[in-house]
Amino acid sequence: MTTTPHPRLTLNEEVREALHDGRPVVALESTIISHGMPYPQNVEMATQVEDIIRQGGAVPATIAVLHGRPRIGLTPADLELLATSTEVTKASVRDLAYIMARGGHGATTVASTMRLAALAGIRTFVTGGIGGVHRGAPATFDISADLTELAATSVAVISAGVKSILDIGLTLETLETLGVPVLSYGADEFPAFYSRASGFSAPMRVDSPAEIAAVMHARWDLGIVGGISIANPVPEGEEIPADRIGGIIEQALGEMNEAGIAGKEATPYLLGRIVELTKGESLRTNIALVKNNARLGAQVAIEYAALLPTEES
Repeated sequence: MTTTPHPRLTLNEEVREALHDGRPVVALESTIISHGMPYPQNVEMATQVEDIIRQGGAVPATIAVLHGRPRIGLTPADLELLATSTEVTKASVRDLAYIMARGGHGATTVASTMRLAALAGIRTFVTGGIGGVHRGAPATFDISADLTELAATSVAVISAGVKSILDIGLTLETLETLGVPVLSYGADEFPAFYSRASGFSAPMRVDSPAEIAAVMHARWDLGIVGGISIANPVPEGEEIPADRIGGIIEQALGEMNEAGIAGKEATPYLLGRIVELTKGESLRTNIALVKNNARLGAQVAIEYAALLPTEES
């Protein structure tokens, strides 16, 4: 049988029909549109990623809160609103109820996209990079809610790894503690968002979309609650080598600390500053890795749907 979406959600017709028919659906976040990239590249990227997923044989479901209502699947006008409006709040799970009650707009983070995707019955989610343990977290306790959501919500998250601005080692240790499987696609080394190399070994390696889907099926069939992190390295020709991006990240971090920027504003600031310092190269890499993740996400969703043809997409 198909999963019945939560009544608080508004699904567009394309997504609703796909879920009803048990066809593969891929969730997409919206913070990358509103807070992760400049206009108009953000709208172009969002549209192109949706097209890649459709061309791959799955249905895209970009998620956001608009006018107080969680939306699963957006129109071109919705994407434009998210990309240009100053009234769009960066919304993690803790913010959802507040934004809904006030009738506001919220761009969903990895954590809140996972939660809303699960409520809609979607198991596969594509993003750029996941959040994690921030550098200096032993003193600041700045740890992304993405990690605790991965421990609690049964959605597979395909990314290019942990954002390079974070403490990758501590993030991997935290995911291990939380019982979250971390799979590296086609590589023995865990990727670092802009770069294919992080200096950390991949906890687990998988080499095909079918293998990823099999892990998803086995985990949830056992009744183990929680997500799966799939790290898909940025394409070789599109990466910024770790030794080059490292110094740029350190400079951006230093400037952020001097400016007193912290909390939910830290990541948007850092990503924007890195775009400036790399003269747009990091933005091109970011777009390339999201598209690469979308291709893999469509394949994984198709393979997973084939394992459960009458149960869920």
